[in-house]
Amino acid sequence: MFSNLVWMFVLLCSSVADENSIRDADIFPSSPEIERGSSLELSCVLRKSDTPQRNANHIIWKLNDALISPEEYNIVNETVSNITIHNFTYSTAYVECLMKYLDKELPLVHTVVKSGFRPDMPENISCIYFYDVNLTCTWSAGRETSFTTNYTLYRKLMSSPYTVRSCQNTTESCSFFYPYNDYSNDFCFQVEAKNVLGESLTECVSIPLQKIEKFASPEILSVKKIPGIKQLLMVTWKMPEKIIPLKHIICQVQYRNLYSNFTEFVNVSLNSKKGIVSCNLTGLWDSTDYSVAIRCMNNESAFWSGWSGEKNGSTEEKAPPRKVDLWRVIESSHSSRNRSVHLMWKSLKSFPPSGRILGYKIQYFPENKTACKRTNNSTDEKITLFLNEEAHIISVTAYNSAGKSPEAILRIPSTDEKSSQMIETMITSTLNEEVVVQWKTSDPETTTYVVEWYEELETDPFVRSWQYVSNSTEWKNNRKNFKPFLCYNILVYPLYGNNIAAPSYAQIYAQEKKPSEGPVADTDILGKNEVTIKWNEISKAKRNGFITNYTIFYKPEDGKELNETVNSDTLQYRLKSLQANTQYTVRIMASNKAGGTIGEPRAFKTLKLDKDDVIFIAIPVGISMLCLIGLWITCVLKKHAFKKVCWPDIPNPEESLAVEWPLASSMNNSFLKRVSSQTKTVDYEDINVLEYCFPEEGQEESLLINYESHVSEFTDINTKGITNRDEKILHNEEDEAANCFSPSMPYVIADQFTRSQMHSALIPVKEVQPIEMVANDLCGSQQNPIKNEENDVEEVLKLEDFSEKALFNPYLKNSVKAREFLVSESLPEHSMDECKSQSSVLPPFQPKVPGQSYITLDMFRLAKAQ
Repeated sequence: MFSNLVWMFVLLCSSVADENSIRDADIFPSSPEIERGSSLELSCVLRKSDTPQRNANHIIWKLNDALISPEEYNIVNETVSNITIHNFTYSTAYVECLMKYLDKELPLVHTVVKSGFRPDMPENISCIYFYDVNLTCTWSAGRETSFTTNYTLYRKLMSSPYTVRSCQNTTESCSFFYPYNDYSNDFCFQVEAKNVLGESLTECVSIPLQKIEKFASPEILSVKKIPGIKQLLMVTWKMPEKIIPLKHIICQVQYRNLYSNFTEFVNVSLNSKKGIVSCNLTGLWDSTDYSVAIRCMNNESAFWSGWSGEKNGSTEEKAPPRKVDLWRVIESSHSSRNRSVHLMWKSLKSFPPSGRILGYKIQYFPENKTACKRTNNSTDEKITLFLNEEAHIISVTAYNSAGKSPEAILRIPSTDEKSSQMIETMITSTLNEEVVVQWKTSDPETTTYVVEWYEELETDPFVRSWQYVSNSTEWKNNRKNFKPFLCYNILVYPLYGNNIAAPSYAQIYAQEKKPSEGPVADTDILGKNEVTIKWNEISKAKRNGFITNYTIFYKPEDGKELNETVNSDTLQYRLKSLQANTQYTVRIMASNKAGGTIGEPRAFKTLKLDKDDVIFIAIPVGISMLCLIGLWITCVLKKHAFKKVCWPDIPNPEESLAVEWPLASSMNNSFLKRVSSQTKTVDYEDINVLEYCFPEEGQEESLLINYESHVSEFTDINTKGITNRDEKILHNEEDEAANCFSPSMPYVIADQFTRSQMHSALIPVKEVQPIEMVANDLCGSQQNPIKNEENDVEEVLKLEDFSEKALFNPYLKNSVKAREFLVSESLPEHSMDECKSQSSVLPPFQPKVPGQSYITLDMFRLAKAQ
């Protein structure tokens, strides 16, 4: 039947539809709303088209983009296709009609389907009546319908059921406002709920208005104390004006102690005619602040009014019952006659409190001068006094409007007093979120102590905290009262009478973390296989805990990292067993209980040689240098002794007193020229060796006489030769040559080079002969040079055999038995004759006579130079 009606409706719409419509199809119903869980039926109607393939057989349906099974389709005719969806449970669904043509799906039309429930019957109707203001009722709507539900509140007069007032709303509340909220005890209330699926209506519930009356909040006018009466407050308030007449009222006064946060209530009965009401609150604490609030209600009603606003009041004060906690910090001064004493105190919280402190009175005087009392007043809980070196007595009292507290007395010792040490040991720890300090005293009669604590870096004395401890040697405080990662100084002072003993000191961290930075390493003493590493302590602000140890990490280049750990009091360490001439990197880690932090790395390089190596090398070198220096100094100091031993002095004939060497004759002497020439070798053919022997010991005296006469004669001859330069120069030269080989110069010694060159020309030394024979031999050798040359070879062979003759050193005490004479073959005959003539007057040669002359080859060179 329903399908037929739908079909007829579709045909009617199709006939009426505009041929020029742009839509290809229509869907019915266009916006369906059904009850959840029921069946959904929809129709898709095609419009006129010239395409014969376009008919209802090609229509398909989709639900939320999912294809609906064709079994649910119902083809009515060529243009109408129906679909039925059973047990529809979607709250909202999207249904679409499409045309399938040539394997394509062409959308035609779609709609949105909503499902929900019928409204439940409202329950729990309740109302509140505000006299001459409004009447408001509320209820419970039940389950959610998913559709918009309209509610209607009916107020009926039970004595006249047709006298009805109503109000409508879409929420679960509705109100009747003045003047439509008449007062009557014969009303009943009914609620109707309606939506698109259906409606529901409650029964009429009777509610007397006096039982649902609610007042507006009262207003507190004052909360004040009565002068002279302690522990009492009077509260005054104003009642609301709109109250049902002739009804009894109950008001509830709530007062709360602000110190203890404890709340109490007082009920006050009155009638509705009173507009201003007062009551007294008794049994309160002295000098205590209270907070008061009030609410009221009809004694038949079920609803209290709202609480009034709170208002505070304070009871009468009394004098502070307890003395303040007084403490001091004595600041050391360079001048003993003026020192700063920082006083600080705190008022003890009494229970109940005595009142508001108006100020503090400070009195102080020297201990031995009571008459010199001074007084200061302060509203702060601190003051700084400037005292001299004497001991002082200080007292502090707190005062309020009712009186003053007992005196807190403290003795400040003189500057030269020494406080006794009573605390033997002191231990600090953190246990169970608490900082614990324990100590042991040597005086069991001491029962009062002061524990003082402050941040280590804090310099303001007034920031310090302190607490008195009685009858205990343990102190605890919550760890939250200490800042984390900061070091605190804790001091415990024993008190005996008004005196304070020496404190015991400790440090503590309430909470630790690893240091903010690590120490920076530095190298001090470098060696070949070791180095001294030094570092500075981390600043106190960055330690974040007690440093427990330092760890030194060092690593050679391209090697394995090693480490050494030292105690916290060590700030330098010697690394040993290092590799010589190697680059190292060193880092230092500072650790506390929470962890460690490594500082910046530092590079260093070990030495090739260390001190021992340098000493090992330097000592032999130094010893050698000292030996050389000592040898040099010895040579300098003993050079004459060494010279006599190694290089004996050879007298210079030129400087001899026995012979005067004329400059002219020396320069013209051809023999000397040949001998002293520096560019030519000696002509050994011109050199002969004269044999001569020392005189006998008996003849020494006669030889010395002849020598002296010979010297005088030689001087005269030279003088004459100089005067008659033109005539006698040759004669003088010959005499000079002859005199060179005279007995006054017994022998000639050649230098080393000349001797080596003349070795083949020298004749061997013969036995000692008389002086005359020697002279004759010398002269004879000049007369017979050819004969001498023939005998050269023979005499040289005799000369080489030195081992056969025992030769004496000619330089030692003239002990030589034979002297060598070098005679030139070119000497003139005159000279030879002169030699012969002078042979008889030769002075005797005296052994051990200083200045005794002799001739060497050096003489010739000196003569040549002149």
